[in-house]
Amino acid sequence: MLLLALLAVPGSAAGAKYLYGNPELSATIAGTNEFAPGAETGLTVIISNSGLNTHKIAIPSLPPDDLPNTAKLVTVALKSNDAPFTVKTDPQFLSDIMGGAALPATFNVKVADSAAPGTYTLPLEVTYTYLQDAEDYGDLLRYNYQKKTETLPLTVLVTPGLRVEVLNVQTRSLNVGTEGYVSMTLKNIGHDAADKAVAKVARNGASPLIPTDSNAYIGTFAPGETVDVTFKVAVADSAEPQSYPLDIVVAYEDYEGKSTASRPVTIGLPVGGKIDFDVASPTVTLHPGGKSILEVVYRNAGAAKVYSAQARISAVDPFTSSDDTAYLGDLAPGETATARFEVSIDADATLKNYGIDSEIRYRDDLDNSKISDTMKVQVALEKREGTLFTNPVFLAVIAVAIIGAGYYIFAYRKKK
Repeated sequence: MLLLALLAVPGSAAGAKYLYGNPELSATIAGTNEFAPGAETGLTVIISNSGLNTHKIAIPSLPPDDLPNTAKLVTVALKSNDAPFTVKTDPQFLSDIMGGAALPATFNVKVADSAAPGTYTLPLEVTYTYLQDAEDYGDLLRYNYQKKTETLPLTVLVTPGLRVEVLNVQTRSLNVGTEGYVSMTLKNIGHDAADKAVAKVARNGASPLIPTDSNAYIGTFAPGETVDVTFKVAVADSAEPQSYPLDIVVAYEDYEGKSTASRPVTIGLPVGGKIDFDVASPTVTLHPGGKSILEVVYRNAGAAKVYSAQARISAVDPFTSSDDTAYLGDLAPGETATARFEVSIDADATLKNYGIDSEIRYRDDLDNSKISDTMKVQVALEKREGTLFTNPVFLAVIAVAIIGAGYYIFAYRKKK
């Protein structure tokens, strides 16, 4: 029996045989091969097969089903070796790549935050099977396949980048429902000398920390350099006394003069309790008719000092007041102050307990004018109890005594 290593073209005329041919694979990166430190992206690789079938002879026989230059059952795996890249995608199966064809494969890669600028090689490991030869037995062909693994180099470039480290974070007057200051030191721990750099703070998702003065100009920000920046941040009324996130980023012009920004850095900031007040005095008893002095003791029940506080009442029927504001001054947490209001009460007012609305206007540590929640001042109207000086019998006796004494003195003087 005659054995020939003859390879046939699928679908060709009977007898067209190829003696030589094999896959020739190469790989290229689709799009840019430049990446910044800390970047996480999809790296798409195009695997091309430029293999040719170079020789053929014509002998009547059965054609084989596969071409010798076809890479069959192709599997690709991206490696990082010593490059500062992390490949997060497992090896991928791509099926067959015929001569003159190409297939893509995408890998999720993460560049290390501390990656130094430079050129690196990522090995692409390609495993496939190809038709090495076919043994011709006349009416019978026997295929001999060969499995092969080869490594294709991919060149990637890590560009210089600005990387920010946040140091020495301090807050002042950061309380629920108020504004406060956030100060910090920023350090460039990257490899790019940033130009026209501007530090910015931004809200992190639905965090109750909302920047109100969010930009700080830095200028040139060289690797290893530190800079101190301060921002103003408001805290929503819905917040609780706990820590919340805030994002910091630096926008700048890179080494090519392009506008870009550092990767955001998230820090946690402690928020103090709400500024609040309460009425510390008990229910005040007053009497209908005429004017009375309403004394109210207010306490700073919040977590921060207030300044230039003024208390105010909203007098409603049966109360009226032409002096409804009282100055309390500065109040630290837990301190109290007494306000005195002059009120007039209708003589026919119903005798019962009343709640008079009261509020405090104050200034916070940033000199913002604020108004407290409404508080109730409890007042009980009671009937004025009678005394000797209001008893008619007592007054009649006094009158008689005065008249008698006057008559006695008059008679005594006349007699003399």
